[in-house]
Amino acid sequence: MKRLFLVGALLCAMLIPAASASAAPTGEFAVFAQCPTEKNLFLCIYNKTTSGTVTTGKKAVPIKNPVILQGGVEVNESTGATQFYGAKNGVTLSKAAQPVPGGLLGVVAPTWWPKFIQDWFNGLINEGFTGVTATVELARPATEVKVDLNALLSELNDPTIIMPVKIKLDNPILGSSCYMGSSASPIYWKLTVGETSPPAPNKPIKGFVGEPETNEDGSILRLSKQRLVDNSFAAPATSGCGGIFSFLVDPLVSSVVGVPSPAGTNTAILEGKMETGYAPSVKASDP
Repeated sequence: MKRLFLVGALLCAMLIPAASASAAPTGEFAVFAQCPTEKNLFLCIYNKTTSGTVTTGKKAVPIKNPVILQGGVEVNESTGATQFYGAKNGVTLSKAAQPVPGGLLGVVAPTWWPKFIQDWFNGLINEGFTGVTATVELARPATEVKVDLNALLSELNDPTIIMPVKIKLDNPILGSSCYMGSSASPIYWKLTVGETSPPAPNKPIKGFVGEPETNEDGSILRLSKQRLVDNSFAAPATSGCGGIFSFLVDPLVSSVVGVPSPAGTNTAILEGKMETGYAPSVKASDP
């Protein structure tokens, strides 16, 4: 029944005539302000993650600060293939820093480090520079994000959203270039609303398409309490931590986080609300 509701909502949206275009969507369409409607889109997407957990290696980081994924999806009428385009303002995935439980608390410099580096590192730790935040960023252009509408609307186990990401670790000691993953070698999240099939030791976990609701004419579909999951990805070692001392600090940070960690030992659970808007209606909303 839910599948029929979701598919029916989008079919109804396709029948809605488009009015004259406006500079920016308004009213109930305002949430899609950054949808790139200059493209020949089918849907605008605004996904807000408000809770969940990202676990890499030994560190589980709860999502405390909302993360926004936004853009639009073009559908090839002949093949059914989809193409995602990022937000007009370039902020396709918002950079929301999440506090890492425990931070660097209890970490001390290895005794084999040169004495002056030990003193520098331990001095900073003792001054209270132990808090660490983790921020998920897109590692590749937004056009490399994949959105499978069929997997979403049919509740299949196939990936609903595939994102190439990297995770930035921030701390005065770690510097501004401390990452897990990179643009050249991203972490690929294959998020599903269905059930995962991870390698051991992880066990399958289930996502949830969300509780559906449409506006009056069916041009907006809201999926509240949505749950996107992936526990099949690998997490690489950290790199770039500690600036000029990264050759020393990277192994230490990697050991604290527990990376590299192979596929089947990491998990991403993203919970929140997805809103999709029929793109011609979004573009045509009156100011």
